[in-house]
Amino acid sequence: VQLQASGGGLVQAGGSLRLSCAASGRTITYYDMGWFRQAPGKEREFVGTISRSGSTTYYADSVQGRFTLSRDNARNTVYLQMNSLKPEDTAVYYCAIGLVPGSRSSSTYAYWGQGTLVTVSS
Repeated sequence: VQLQASGGGLVQAGGSLRLSCAASGRTITYYDMGWFRQAPGKEREFVGTISRSGSTTYYADSVQGRFTLSRDNARNTVYLQMNSLKPEDTAVYYCAIGLVPGSRSSSTYAYWGQGTLVTVSS
């Protein structure tokens, strides 16, 4: 399976972006999906995860209330709606398939996409 993240770009603080993660080669219907991010000089960190049905989501405290995960299994795509963006949200955002439901650990995710860069200016 291949994952392709897209939708990143440059946005001013307070703005919004919607990231997409499109899967090919295998259906993602049976998997939790997660988003992580990595800022320059920092380790990759958990952003959020969504269950197979989309009924359950978990978020990092830093994005709770501002970011929203959703998925369209018919389109084999997961979305990350990001609102009220802050400069500290600047990072490369990655999506991946979750091997352990609800996990926040990157070691339990596989098939990482190439990532999409989000830059938030102050």
